[in-house]
Amino acid sequence: MEQQSRACGLLLPVSALPSPYGIGTLGEDACRFADFTARAGCRYWQVLPLHPTSYGDSPYQSFSAFAGNPYLIDLQCLIEQGMLETEDLGGLQYRDDRVDYDGLYRTRLEVLYQAFGRFDPDSAGYRKFCAKHRFWLEEYCLFMALKEAHDGAPWWEFDRPLKIREKKAMKDAARRLEDRIAFHRFLQYQFFSQLRQLKRYLKNKGLQLIGDLPIYTAMDSADVYFHPELFQMDAGLSPTAVAGCPPDAYSPDGQLWGNPLYNWPAHKQTAFAWWIRRLQHAFVMYDVVRIDHFRGFDRYYSIPARALSAKSGRWKKAPGAALFKTAKQTLGELPIIAEDLGLIDDGVRRLLRKTGFMGMKVLQFAFDDGDPQNVYLPHAYEKHCVVYTGTHDNPTLKQFYKQADQQKRKWICEYLDCADSRAVDALLRAAVSSPAALCILPVADVLGLGAEARINTPSTLGGNWEWRMTPEQLQSQRAGLLNRLNHIYGRL
Repeated sequence: MEQQSRACGLLLPVSALPSPYGIGTLGEDACRFADFTARAGCRYWQVLPLHPTSYGDSPYQSFSAFAGNPYLIDLQCLIEQGMLETEDLGGLQYRDDRVDYDGLYRTRLEVLYQAFGRFDPDSAGYRKFCAKHRFWLEEYCLFMALKEAHDGAPWWEFDRPLKIREKKAMKDAARRLEDRIAFHRFLQYQFFSQLRQLKRYLKNKGLQLIGDLPIYTAMDSADVYFHPELFQMDAGLSPTAVAGCPPDAYSPDGQLWGNPLYNWPAHKQTAFAWWIRRLQHAFVMYDVVRIDHFRGFDRYYSIPARALSAKSGRWKKAPGAALFKTAKQTLGELPIIAEDLGLIDDGVRRLLRKTGFMGMKVLQFAFDDGDPQNVYLPHAYEKHCVVYTGTHDNPTLKQFYKQADQQKRKWICEYLDCADSRAVDALLRAAVSSPAALCILPVADVLGLGAEARINTPSTLGGNWEWRMTPEQLQSQRAGLLNRLNHIYGRL
């Protein structure tokens, strides 16, 4: 990522693409969105985590920090490769307007298993993939096969010999579940093959892919199951402390995420080997990586595992400086965007300076208090940062302005010198024209969409991660309008 070059990008989850069969995929419609992005004069496409989703359908709660989401495998590509017939898909009925997680859960793996039955595992490409990714692939595939054998139950509800990974029980299970393990290995091969093809298409369009790396792993994940020593767990394999956020004006009880916290001394003893592999793998998947909850690498909020709210949590020190120093020594320069939002103190700012990573500015945060010194107002930005009109956790710009009270609307229009009717487009222009080296715009904001296009509302269950573009929106003239803005403000 060129630090001095002004550029623009679009934010859109792969799941939100208008592909058929219930969810966006890595296939043709992803390439069509790349065309849209290029027409808009952008150089980046930012996605949300591409890992398998679990509870609540959130891409930030995954069964693996390494695996790809099999729902994102494009079925048409498998037809073209002779692993599926068009007739195999005839009975699939999904919603077109939203991601149909229920339908996917009930039917998608069955269809993919048909493709697996016609797959030749004796290809050189497949063998090379399995060898290259062996460090995480075999554990993940066995983990998923074990979950299936236990009707999807979390690993701590497995039969005790398997819960504690007793050697003989694991060996017997691997033998008994050999077919399902091979199936999940096949799914990962198809996912990463299609991702590689998409990245090649993006490169030919002059585009780079920005990925999203959640700081924490899910409790019910292959990572925690196979490596409990890397997490704050007791002898009974239960977490002793979990992640979250302290109380604030928006959440009086704080946020109780429930992810197990890292055993940082254990990571330091291995020279951060798991983290180095995770970052290295992330740069196989993406060109640039956004690290979620970056402040947790300086100090993390530790909540007793049995607490009913986040009120009893305490801040504890994390070895972020040592981790990223080791990562740079091992991997070289790291094109990373640090999500430095929320409760930020001098320690986080020092860590950001030490790493040299670009931090984030969110335009929607700029108008809360009517204060000209608000650090999220565009005139206050340094060049070395990334500006977003909003993230996946924010309302769309149109929704944001509609919900603003009269005082906030007045301040927005006064700051932007615009009429009330032009405020939403003026906010978009303010982000593109800002000093920030990189500007990332959610596609819903570029298209001028409202509440129906919000991706996620934090601390709520149901209705999140479901919004999808329509095929017609991929042809929107708004791409040309953004191209013009990128030309005017030197981001082409």
